[in-house]
Amino acid sequence: MFSKPSPQMMANAIRVLAMDGVEKAKSGHPGMPMGMADVATVLFSKFLKFDAAAPNWADRDRFILSAGHGSMLIYALLHLTGYKQATREQLENFRQWGSRTAGHPEYGHLEGVEVTTGPLGQGLAHSVGFAMAERHLASRFGDELVDHRTWVIAGDGCLMEGISQEAIALAGRLKLNKLCVLWDDNAITIDGSVALSDATDQLARFKASGWAVKAIDGHDHGQIKKALAWATKQDKPTLIACKTKIGKGAATMEGSHKTHGAALGATEIAASRQAMGWTAEPFEIPAELDKEWKKIGKAGAKHRKAWEARLLNNENRDEFTRAMAGDLPNGAFHALEAKLKELVVTKPAMATRQSSGEALATVFDAIPELVGGSADLTGSNNTFVANTQIMDAPTYHGRYVNYGIREFGMAAAMNGMALHGGVIPYGGTFMVFSDYSRPAIRLAALMGTRVVHVLTHDSIGLGEDGPTHQPVEHLAALRAIPNLMVFRPADTVEALECWQVALQHKTTPSALCLSRQKTPAVRTTDAGENLSRKGAYELKAANGAAKVSLFATGTEVAIALDAAAKLEAEGIATRVVSVPSFELFAQQPKAYQDAVIARGTVRVAVEAGLEQGWMRFIGEEGAFVGMTGFGASAPAEVLYEKFGITAEAVIEAAKQRL
Repeated sequence: MFSKPSPQMMANAIRVLAMDGVEKAKSGHPGMPMGMADVATVLFSKFLKFDAAAPNWADRDRFILSAGHGSMLIYALLHLTGYKQATREQLENFRQWGSRTAGHPEYGHLEGVEVTTGPLGQGLAHSVGFAMAERHLASRFGDELVDHRTWVIAGDGCLMEGISQEAIALAGRLKLNKLCVLWDDNAITIDGSVALSDATDQLARFKASGWAVKAIDGHDHGQIKKALAWATKQDKPTLIACKTKIGKGAATMEGSHKTHGAALGATEIAASRQAMGWTAEPFEIPAELDKEWKKIGKAGAKHRKAWEARLLNNENRDEFTRAMAGDLPNGAFHALEAKLKELVVTKPAMATRQSSGEALATVFDAIPELVGGSADLTGSNNTFVANTQIMDAPTYHGRYVNYGIREFGMAAAMNGMALHGGVIPYGGTFMVFSDYSRPAIRLAALMGTRVVHVLTHDSIGLGEDGPTHQPVEHLAALRAIPNLMVFRPADTVEALECWQVALQHKTTPSALCLSRQKTPAVRTTDAGENLSRKGAYELKAANGAAKVSLFATGTEVAIALDAAAKLEAEGIATRVVSVPSFELFAQQPKAYQDAVIARGTVRVAVEAGLEQGWMRFIGEEGAFVGMTGFGASAPAEVLYEKFGITAEAVIEAAKQRL
């Protein structure tokens, strides 16, 4: 069909595939892929460092489609450049059951998709984490092993979402000069013109946040090429505003918001194909055009092979390979295991947020991939290990990030770092503010990334700050997220155990829910194993055949033990079960679960949160001692008494059911 494909025809291949995929599915978003086809063509053919034959090459550039509704753009690009998994069949099954080509790009479904996007703004925020990881690893292993860029396509919706400000402010402060955002400046949203709801000068906004900015015609290949070359020479992150027409190439609907989220229809597609001079069948790419795109997919092979040669001769080869694979170093937990043996002897009484700090101190040197931070609550979260350098420009060698008051941005950046590889991120905030970071925590669970959220001040026990800061529904809300491990350790031993489990799980994020107030040691004998790994375990056996089973987490385990001692003094055989993780308990064999739950006993649970989720332990006949509403401002001990979270309340609940 074409002897020498023009850049315009190269871009039209993307447009036609986008039209075809959405039309066959009768669902999707053709407008953005068609509008950004020119920008994507120049990026992939001239600037993006990648090799379609080696999708996971460690020093590849990362391409992130933040405007994930336009997923046919990345699917078309991966197919055209020859990614093995991005077959014609996959494009033809766009948005169908079992297809790798989901309605929005999903990490782990298709090689070449670096991150799950769709919730607008999060792809952009994740990209900041990718760029942070690249600079940090370059400082650790050198530019000869780590020297790549992060390219992002974002839309108006991405920039309207509040998380975008958190992300761009952090990136600007850190001077992440290998991050470039290509803004699809088409002035269109689902409802119509952007002007209906927004009048922001985005160039001024990004510039004020420390970015270099430039505006271009997003359909002029010469301007696009010059702008991308300019971006590679800047000493700060870059925004290129690409003025485009949504649905570019559509015969009569070009520039219309109607192309955003619906198939164009057979008549419009036929007319569009005719206008482009495109005569091939749906999903078919003419031979010369296909050949040219496949050449682009192979062009990076020489860079990859040169990098592999450098890696082979690099003194840090084994350490780099281990870190990027996500494997922990040998002996990662030697110090932690020695500390556990010490703790059962010393029996420290401390807040579990302090216990978490103790856990970090024991593993931080042994696991150099750990990079921590806090949303401006370092002293409260105990996330800083003594003498740790701050990660900052120009060296980025440090392992602690000052995220500022940006919980959502922090959580998303942590996801990006984890997805990049070579970094195991953790970050702290108050547990009540997990509401701010929840969308990124959810995406971490959806993607299966190893990130650790340190959530302190985990109940009314934080005291005087009052109900605005006292989480009551948050344990239940976090436990509701699939594939998220939620830990609420009872003392320092359990805190160390929970940290160990969190770090050993490569494909599961964790939330550590930790107290402000002190709690006594409850694990006072060496178990010889990590009991928290089971999710729930019998902490104290009954004296004789058990009549009552008490279940508790965190600071309330001590309350359950107090109640058990008093019940035993009255001749009522009572056992206590500590439940540091619902999720891990659910993974245990049924016989173990049955033994721990002991259904023939009166069952009472105590936790300074809401009851949701406890039914599996206590059943319909059991009792729950906890919160039924919001907290109040007062010292912790007063609040526990006033809200009835006491040993006496637990005893009364048990006796009523005996």
